[in-house]
Amino acid sequence: MGRLLLVVDVHISLAGRGDRTTRIYRQLRDAIVDGRLRSGSRLPPSRELADTLAVSRTTVTAAYERLIAEGFLTGRVGAGTFVRPVSTAPADAPTAPRQGVRPRAIWRQLAAEPAPDASPAAYDFRVGVPDPDLFPLATWRRLVAAELRATTLRRPPYAESAGLPALRAAIARHLALSRSVRAGADDVVVTQGAQQAIDLLGRVLVEPGDRVAVEDPGYLPARQALRALGARLTGVPVDGEGIDVTALPDDARLVYVTPSHQFPLGVAMSPARRHALLDWAGRHGAVIVEDDYDSEFRYGARPLDPLQSLDTAGRVVYVGSFAKTMAPMLRLGFLVAPASLIPALHAARRVADWYGDPVIQGAMARFIDEGLLARHVRRAQRTYSARREALLAALDRRFGDRLSVVPSAAGLHVAARLTEPDPDLGARLAAAARQGVAVDPLDRFCTNENRQQGLALGFGTVPAEQIDDGIHRLADALRDRPGRR
Repeated sequence: MGRLLLVVDVHISLAGRGDRTTRIYRQLRDAIVDGRLRSGSRLPPSRELADTLAVSRTTVTAAYERLIAEGFLTGRVGAGTFVRPVSTAPADAPTAPRQGVRPRAIWRQLAAEPAPDASPAAYDFRVGVPDPDLFPLATWRRLVAAELRATTLRRPPYAESAGLPALRAAIARHLALSRSVRAGADDVVVTQGAQQAIDLLGRVLVEPGDRVAVEDPGYLPARQALRALGARLTGVPVDGEGIDVTALPDDARLVYVTPSHQFPLGVAMSPARRHALLDWAGRHGAVIVEDDYDSEFRYGARPLDPLQSLDTAGRVVYVGSFAKTMAPMLRLGFLVAPASLIPALHAARRVADWYGDPVIQGAMARFIDEGLLARHVRRAQRTYSARREALLAALDRRFGDRLSVVPSAAGLHVAARLTEPDPDLGARLAAAARQGVAVDPLDRFCTNENRQQGLALGFGTVPAEQIDDGIHRLADALRDRPGRR
């Protein structure tokens, strides 16, 4: 059976004076040459296009015949008129004027910063990427189908900006059991990932020019979101106990931290440091944003209580997502906020994008309530635990004392510092990438005032049996003479 060829909807303007046949011809020719009309596209029948343009059929037919004569179109009896391949079509035709209005300066700066490399790699040790093969696709497909059958026609046209009540309640129960977070459904706002949660909090809490303290090294997308809102960022050093509270600027309006598994070093904030940070926030009237981005995966150590559960003054907003436990493509995150912030956060979500995908939210509520999320996390943790052990063993075997691994007990990556400085580290990592080994340099997450040389190595996507070979190739690239085994 042949492939169904759909008629393309082509816009032609006949405004102004001049020969209409020529104008139709030129606009169709230009659309073919610049690639808007692709090879094989079927044009509207001449009678239909004539009716649409309110011209005679002869006018359209003459334009078509000229394009056929010049080799741009071909006519098939009984089938229609089709675009022929045109070798001169540019690969990337301009679609809009390149000069015009300009964005604010901060967006020009952010646009100039390099975007994360998303190209595939045979050995992908980049951080923050879970294994897509662990995603429970069959179960998820069943839940989405059930949600579509049950609710699509019954739901009001606009969902609640804070998220489906069923999902908010499920998240509150899940966090209470798994992380000791104190929250009810009304304290939860569902977001399009943790990044939107950070953006919403910045909109609600930060005035342009306000001081915001962030960990250094720290999570780059959070810094970018806060900078875009006009915040003045101050990087605060991190040591073996977490962020250095004594180095916090007195005028900070907001402090962004990752206390359970500091990004990217992996250290856990000590109990003493947690209490010191809460006390500092109370004395300075600041808000703490606690990003608990991947602490569901723990390896042996007993989890510490989150800052949110220790907070008695309503100073902590807890942020999380399902990007690591499930998949980034779901675009599902959440925040748990004090009651005093909830109305403003609802309004901010409404202004930002009104509401999220109710079908995906409903499916996730079912996934949690049926106990499937907890089961999936346990199964995934066994896989990630084996990969983590393989990675640590490979680093010790292949690098010896050239790398110092930062102790950590959670997450999907480990960090390691170079014991001796290497001015050519960037070039060596580029050589490793050419060998199919992708890894993040530690200084990518540092400010200019606190550069640290090392590696952040994710183990989410590399099978355990392939990790040693990948680290072998990485070590080879980082030797004085790349290529030597």
